[in-house]
Amino acid sequence: MSRIGKKPISLPKGVSVKIQPNAVEVQGPKGKLQQACPPGITFEMSDGHLVAKTTSDDPDLGKYHGLARSLVANAVAGVTEGFKRELDIVGVGYRAELKGKQVVFALGYSHAVVFDVPPGIDIAIDKQTHLTVTGVDRQLVGQVAANIRRLRKPDPYKQKGVRYTGEVLKKKAGKTGAK
Repeated sequence: MSRIGKKPISLPKGVSVKIQPNAVEVQGPKGKLQQACPPGITFEMSDGHLVAKTTSDDPDLGKYHGLARSLVANAVAGVTEGFKRELDIVGVGYRAELKGKQVVFALGYSHAVVFDVPPGIDIAIDKQTHLTVTGVDRQLVGQVAANIRRLRKPDPYKQKGVRYTGEVLKKKAGKTGAK
C-alpha cells in the first residue's frame, strides 16, 4: 500500500465528484476535469472525502495507488484554485505580445515566433517580458510553460532567453582571450 494513496482527498465546498468505472469526473467553480484511473484502482466517497482503493492485494498495484490519488487531488485543486506558471523573457529586444489566441514572440531570430494557445489555458503578459500561464489542468499548464521556454532556452553564457520566474541558472565563463 502506498502512503500517499492512503491519504483521503478532502473536497471543498462547491466541488462535485462523479465516480465512473475507470475515471473520476471533478466539477468545481473554475471548470470541469475528467481524470482516468489506472486499472485496479477505484475511488469511494466516505463522509465528504474521496479515498483511493486497490481492487486486490497485488503488489504491482501499489505503484499506481499513489499516482491515481495524486492525479485526482490535482484535479480537485485545479477546479477550485487553478494552477499557474510564470516565465520571464530576458534579453535586449526580446518580448512577447498577445494577439487573440496566439502569442507572438520576438526572441532574437530573423522572424517572429507565433505560439498558439491551447484551449483551457490563459496567458497574461505584463510589460512584454513577463508571462503568466494559468489553467485548471496542472499537466497542461506545465507543458505549455515548458513549450514556451523551449522556444529560446536560456543561454549559459549571456543568460538570455525564456526562463521560469525564480529559476537559478549557472553562468559559464566565456573565452579568456590571449595575453
